[in-house]
Formats: sequence, C-alpha cells, structure tokens
Amino acid sequence: MREYFTFKDLNLSDEILHALNKMGAVTPTTVQREAIPLLMKDECLIAKAPTGTGKTFAFSIPILEYLDMSSKDIQALILCPTRELALQIASEIKKLARYIEHFNVVAVIGGQSIKLQAERLAKHPQVVVATPGRLIDLHEKHLIDIRHIYTLVLDEADEMLRMGFIKNVQDIIKITPKDKQMALFSATMPREVLNITWSFMQGAKEIDVMPKAEDRPKIDEFYVEVAQKDKALTIIRLVKENGFNKAIVFCNTKTTTTEVYEVLKSAGLKCGCLQGDMGQGARNRMMDGFHHGKFNILIATDVVARGIDVDDVDAVFNYDIPKDNEFYLHRIGRTARAGKTGKAYSLVSYLDKPRMGEIIRYTGASPELLVLE
Repeated sequence: MREYFTFKDLNLSDEILHALNKMGAVTPTTVQREAIPLLMKDECLIAKAPTGTGKTFAFSIPILEYLDMSSKDIQALILCPTRELALQIASEIKKLARYIEHFNVVAVIGGQSIKLQAERLAKHPQVVVATPGRLIDLHEKHLIDIRHIYTLVLDEADEMLRMGFIKNVQDIIKITPKDKQMALFSATMPREVLNITWSFMQGAKEIDVMPKAEDRPKIDEFYVEVAQKDKALTIIRLVKENGFNKAIVFCNTKTTTTEVYEVLKSAGLKCGCLQGDMGQGARNRMMDGFHHGKFNILIATDVVARGIDVDDVDAVFNYDIPKDNEFYLHRIGRTARAGKTGKAYSLVSYLDKPRMGEIIRYTGASPELLVLE
C-alpha cells in the first residue's frame, strides 16, 4: 500500500487542509492513513482500532469531502455510545468543517430537549451525530428522516453494543438505505460486533490497526503502592509536588467520587465532580467549568473515560483500579492529547494488586513503580 506522510498527500480539499493546519494536524495517524483512502473510494470499512488513534478524523474527513451542499437531506449519520462522545465528535467535525460554507452538524442525545433538537434538525444539517436511543425516539416521532443518508458510521461499536443498544443499532441500519456506505470502528471485536458485520457488512474492507510508536500518546505511567485510606492524600501530595494545572481522578462508584471530592476540596484544591446520576445540563456545565479552568481537578466515574477530549490534562489518577481492562486505556488516554505529554498514576492497595497485574498483562502496559518517601 502507498505510504502517506502528510494530510496533503491524501489529496484533500483546500478547505479541509486549511482546517487541519489551523488545528495543528499535519501528519495522519496510522488509522487515518489506512481508512481515509478506502472511505474516499466509497468502500465500506470494518476497522479494529484502539481509542486515541485518531478515529474521528478517519471517518469525518471523507464525509466532509463528499457533501452535496445543495441537498436538504441528512447525508451522514454517526452513531456512538455516550452523550459525551457524541458532543465531542460533533465539536471535532465542526472544527474540520469551519471553512465549508453553510455546513451544519447536529448532535442528538438523551437528556436534552426533544423540541430543541427538532428545531435544529429542521435547519437541514448535513451530518447528525447521535446516541441510538434518542435517534430511535426522534424517528418514531417523525422528527428525523434518515432514509436518504449516504454514510453510516458506528463508532466504538463494542461499547455501544455492550451498553445494550444492539436492537436499536440493528433497527437504525434497517431504516437507512441498503446501498449506503457503512464504516464500523471498534477497539475489540466481540461476537455482538461480528454479528453486525456478518449481517450488514458483507464484502467490507477490513483494517486492524495496532497503534505504532508515533501514534501512541506520550504518557509516563506510574504504579504507586499505597494503603486504601491514604489514596486521596497521595493524590493531593502528587498534585501539589508536580504543580499539575489540570488532572482527572477516576473512581469506580458514584459514592467514591463524592468522598474523594470532599477530601480534595477540604485540602484547598479546586475540584469538580462528575458522575452518571447528574442530569445532562449539570454534566455539560461541569465539563465547561473544567475546560475553562474554573477548577483544575475533575473527579469522575468512567462516564467520562470515553470521548472526552480536553487537550491540556497533565495527569490522570486511577484512585480505583478499573474493573474492565479496556477502561485502563480509556482512562489514561485522557492525558497526552494532541501530541502533548502526560502522566498516569495508578494507586494500588494490597487488595488491588491482582487486578492491576491482570491489567498489565492484558494491555502490555509497563508502569514504573513510584516509591514516595
């Protein structure tokens, strides 16, 4: 296969190249080099690619290159598992399309006003990014028409199906045109994902992207052995000693996020807390506060592990060791975004050691043991 060294070598339009340059993106990642030429040839695609490898650009650029700006139909539909990821993808597409006149992308997600979403859809967006449940709601209310789309993308398909959206996804695929272009991106290929590919994507091209050294985020990983009762104090110490400007602390439960928030706040750190029980409006306000520096430490459950793209996170702390091996990669991938460097600390109590050992074996991670005096 031909090697591509810059986005310019992919024969992209001036508008897209200008936007990429504005975003500081010059060299495509491995998944972008492999996926973009295939999608621009109208191929259907099954891509196994880990998080943090640049998948959003890989499917968004071909969509934007082939828009028919004279049409009032929705031309591309992107399905993803979480509200946060949908909003993030829509934001990235908007940046990529900043020099395309009259372009419109809409995110439709649960937790927001259906009336407001219907008003946005009435303005004829070319691209819609959606969570499956809300899309089905809008379809059943005849507020969205996806019968004429050209491209359907299933992003993070494994997570989407793991969350129980398989029937919704199948129904959506059946509503859309039979001759559409489909692209499926997934970090893993469990049977539920394979069933989708066997049923709806016969003859699709396949790529399996193992992240190369240049694609891997530049994250220094550390393993800190600490008593459970001292974990919060250890985070306070590491934040103060290293002068981190922005950090995320991951916990496994909503109760723990609140407990850690109270300890860090009482130590004088500016904190915010984000977990699944919060309404969408409150979650959006919390993320806006974190983005804009109203506080510099976000304590969260895995609701934000996938899809939140904050460019300047210095460090990630695993207060609790994640229960799912993949979530370790999703969590630490919140730092070292956009070519920057970052640090990831896993706080490991005696009872955590077997779980951490399993994560190391599964992910191939090699965190350095950090001994605090």
